[in-house]
Amino acid sequence: MKISVTDKHGTGIMSQFAAAIGATVQGRFFHIPESKGGGYLTGFIWENGMKMMVRNYYLNEEILLERTNELADGQDDIMFLLSGIFPYSAQQEKQLLPEQASVFICAHTISSVRLMPSNTFFRSITIEVARQYLHQLFGEILHPVVVSILDARGNFVFETNISPEMIKTASEILHLPVPESLESQYCRLKCEELLFHIFALLIQREAVPTSSMHIDDIKAIYAIKFRLQSHLDKPPDIASLAREAGMSEPKMRKLFKQTFGKGVFEYYQSMRMQEAARLLKEKRLTVSEVGYQL
Repeated sequence: MKISVTDKHGTGIMSQFAAAIGATVQGRFFHIPESKGGGYLTGFIWENGMKMMVRNYYLNEEILLERTNELADGQDDIMFLLSGIFPYSAQQEKQLLPEQASVFICAHTISSVRLMPSNTFFRSITIEVARQYLHQLFGEILHPVVVSILDARGNFVFETNISPEMIKTASEILHLPVPESLESQYCRLKCEELLFHIFALLIQREAVPTSSMHIDDIKAIYAIKFRLQSHLDKPPDIASLAREAGMSEPKMRKLFKQTFGKGVFEYYQSMRMQEAARLLKEKRLTVSEVGYQL
């Protein structure tokens, strides 16, 4: 199923997506119909221009989501997508695949095409915030990654891990411990808390200069990421990856490390460790069996 949505002037895409799949509305919640899956979408828009959307649903049918952004004059938002941030129950793990846990950061101007596989539980928080407001919060930090997020005029993408602190904060958004009349302001504070946790991870990266990225380079770097994920049993061949990306090896290494905060081999090894931990926990395999699979 293909769904095309347009974010006009930063009003968001939640209601358009919900309407396209026939979701029912109950207050601020959009419930996915049983014929399409289960779960809900919800969110808030605040007076400072910050927006939050919570995805907590699964789909019976694969969806290709095309998103186009049409910004108002002077609008300059940054998007933070925190995927796989909510914990899964044992029952859900048996029936549905979890989405990969990560924090994806980009300028809101970047339009996108996202494949949403069936039988996958999407449990994420998306925060969109004006760059001017981010300046108020983090403008005194001179780390190159932070400077790029706050000041870069061109395209950029950064990705980092989900930390235990983010999971704790997200859980407090999912299970609100306050009366309904306080939920909006409580979630606003929790979104700011998530931003602080994200920037705390970013400033731990090596402080090397960053550069803007052409949209084709962004696609190429993510193609390399997905190739590494799909071949965890084979060490990466840098020369082959660079050829497939249409880049020189130095450029490919630089942009990959700029995006993910790790070199290609370091990132590959970290994914192997994550997969080993998942197999040990979810599949109850022995260490020898996990080693054989990887």
